[in-house]
Amino acid sequence: MTTKANLLARLGTAIDSGTLNQVRYILNNLSPPDIAHQLETAPPKFRLILWELVDPDNTGEVLQELSDEIQSEFLNEMDGAEVASLTEGLDVDDIVDILQQLPNQMIPEVLKAMSWQDRQRVESVLTYAEDTAGGLMDTEVITIRPDINVDVVLRYLRRFEELPDITDNLFVVSRNDIFLGTMPLGKLLTSSPDTNVKEVMNTEVQAIHVNLTDSDVAQIFQRHDLVSAPVIDDKNHLLGRITIDDVVDVIVEDADHSLLAMAGLSDTEDTFSSIGRTAPRRAAWLGVNLVTAIIASTAISLFAETLEKVVALAILMPIVASMGGVAGSQTLTVVIRGMALGQIERSNLSWLLSKEFAVGALNGLLYALVVGAIVSLWFGDWIMAVIIGLAMAINLMAAALTGTLLPILLRSLNIDPALAGTVILTTVTDIVGFVSFLGLAAIFLI
Repeated sequence: MTTKANLLARLGTAIDSGTLNQVRYILNNLSPPDIAHQLETAPPKFRLILWELVDPDNTGEVLQELSDEIQSEFLNEMDGAEVASLTEGLDVDDIVDILQQLPNQMIPEVLKAMSWQDRQRVESVLTYAEDTAGGLMDTEVITIRPDINVDVVLRYLRRFEELPDITDNLFVVSRNDIFLGTMPLGKLLTSSPDTNVKEVMNTEVQAIHVNLTDSDVAQIFQRHDLVSAPVIDDKNHLLGRITIDDVVDVIVEDADHSLLAMAGLSDTEDTFSSIGRTAPRRAAWLGVNLVTAIIASTAISLFAETLEKVVALAILMPIVASMGGVAGSQTLTVVIRGMALGQIERSNLSWLLSKEFAVGALNGLLYALVVGAIVSLWFGDWIMAVIIGLAMAINLMAAALTGTLLPILLRSLNIDPALAGTVILTTVTDIVGFVSFLGLAAIFLI
């Protein structure tokens, strides 16, 4: 750990002294994932230097471990032949992931520089969208027939120099490549040599359709504790397989997307990206928030006379809006998570809505009493206490309804709930909070 932690410090010293051999030695004695981690944690001025120090034999494995934005940063400096060279030896799904970071006009150039066999395998996967099972799958699979015995299978496997990574099953297919089932390696090793494959193969297998979304694939892996799974087409032909390492990447990417989208950031956001890249991205979302803030302020302006007459309203007003925003965010987060896990359907939507509304009502009543008591003691005005208590209850119930229905509505409009949900929810709870509080004050105090 100390060596890794001190690498950037040593690099800075080495650059100043003009000697980089020590850094090169330390860097290339790390595993590819650790090298990628060092690149991602390095500021831009060091990152390119570190990349040039990576052993050319490792660049492909290191590149596939990097985030999309940093991959693009390095790939944009290469020509097609260089990209084709560094992808040699990688799994097809990893090659496709790298190619998808290139400009469309450059992909044919890279494919042309590949061997015929690699090009055929890569092109077969490139026909599928990146976020589908087809885009995730690796076409390198070991298939066997059901009518051969275990001894033949074992002799067949010995012809390979090594098995594909994360091989826990062999795939059983007919002569027309129709998927029939799997032969677990454990079952293969413990079965009698003269036993036929069809006698011990597993036919109750969760095969994955090639057009299934990557999020749905991740749910299937999680639900069935899979290590690998076959990918099939409409006619049940075996096309490839998906392995757990690719599914973990999907889960991490989905988590990153949800976290960053709620702040209006891209899920390819690089922690150490340049000021010139970062500022415009964030400025756009700040502009959206400014518009919503102006809308909320417009609602307040409708009660300018009320605010002028009762100064205490200006002091208490943020409390109602803030509590509604937090309550709504809690509901919104739960619903977005439920949608991501495939748990929310039409059949249970009404129950969820009723439950969240009841929670909002109970918490609204609780904090109406708490805040009402505080305001009564603070200002010695029980009418003001009743007003803020009622406004609090109204806003928390509105927040619960909005937090539940908003992501479902956005999803139906093909808008990412994680990206747009928070800003819309905040606007709604601000407006409802301000209007209910100031509206009640205008009725009872003025």
